Amino acid sequence: MVAQIIFIIITGIAVYLFYKQAIKIKRNIFLGKKENLNDNPKARFKKMLLLAFGQSKILNKPISGILHVVVYAGFILINIEVIEILIDGFLGTSRFFSDKLGSIYWIAINFFEFLAVGVILSCVIFLIRRNIIKIKRFTNSELTGWPKKDANIILYIEIALMSALMILNISDGLLHPEIQNHLYLSTKFNSIFKSLPIESLSIIANTAWWFHLIGIYAFLNYLPKSKHLHIILAFPNTYYSSLNKLGYLNNMTSVTNEVKAMLDPSFIPIATEDNVKFGAQDVTDLSWKSLLDAYTCTECGRCTSVCPANITGKKLSPRKIMMDTRDRIEEYSNLLDLNAPNLHENTLLDNYIIKEELLACTTCNACTNECPINIDPLKIIIELRRFTIMEKSEMPNEWAMMSNNIENNGAPWQFPASERGNWTTKIKD
Repeated sequence: MVAQIIFIIITGIAVYLFYKQAIKIKRNIFLGKKENLNDNPKARFKKMLLLAFGQSKILNKPISGILHVVVYAGFILINIEVIEILIDGFLGTSRFFSDKLGSIYWIAINFFEFLAVGVILSCVIFLIRRNIIKIKRFTNSELTGWPKKDANIILYIEIALMSALMILNISDGLLHPEIQNHLYLSTKFNSIFKSLPIESLSIIANTAWWFHLIGIYAFLNYLPKSKHLHIILAFPNTYYSSLNKLGYLNNMTSVTNEVKAMLDPSFIPIATEDNVKFGAQDVTDLSWKSLLDAYTCTECGRCTSVCPANITGKKLSPRKIMMDTRDRIEEYSNLLDLNAPNLHENTLLDNYIIKEELLACTTCNACTNECPINIDPLKIIIELRRFTIMEKSEMPNEWAMMSNNIENNGAPWQFPASERGNWTTKIKD
């Protein structure tokens, strides 16, 4: 009974702490501007199934893709066993479903064991790729310090959780021969503990059970502070991702009103917010979907690895754009909670993302196309650019000249529209 009470207390604390963090993240996301993305639910659900559940874009890189699918399947399927752990913890039972499901239960447990070993091996390979082989996309400047530690910590946690599951089954099988008869993989390793007395095996089994449980709760509360929050947010993020073709740019309502009014005096302007700001200077000027993108970013670096600007040595890294946006949201949120007077002292533009990064972008959409969960760094870049150019009137001379020519001549070139077709005239000798 004491163990059950301790279990209930630990579970309550873990769930409460996670709830508090989840509520804050939801609040932070909706600090962004409104954006209606509820159209065509059927197409959106299909996209979520393909990308988040089906992992379809992950497999574009076969080696890392297959390893990721193994870890993902382990996370989804093995955690079904957590349901049994919770029931056992609340009721004080052991393997609650074993009698009720019969052979199906043991087939599932054996499958989970193979999957657990697969997760351990995959995580070891991921650690080697990051820390020994040092694959290029994991060595960019934005992936030093905490982001690098975060990636390693989560892999260590997954290895520890899967190892605890295997140790639990090994020790439990030695304590209960009727269980061992149903297990295949864990019995291959039971020589590790076979010589130990029953008391020691019982301590190991109980320790592994509690370690696995507390490890899951620790993992749950670590997620909101980690890039691995995408385990949860990938599903809503893919659902609400754009259904438009790549390259589509949204029009600013305030500008559209001006243009349509010039062309049609009878036009009735669409209502806009007061004190309209062109583009975005800070995270609260971005849409809530862009902030959701930032929280969902896996920091895998696939976007940066295909960015032509980054490949040619320019400062732009789409991954850094997303990481900077998330960092600024967190800073803004913490200052907001403290009611700090310096809330607007820093801004996303200039303090986190500099103009050199924005100007390097070719708007080719390679980053958006490559992202496994449809994150759109370009949308943030465009909004920051709009503010820089339309609010601050800061742009390269070449861009300013082109804009003036378009305004005056209807074309980027320095000649009137009436001469635009002269190139078709046959040149006389």
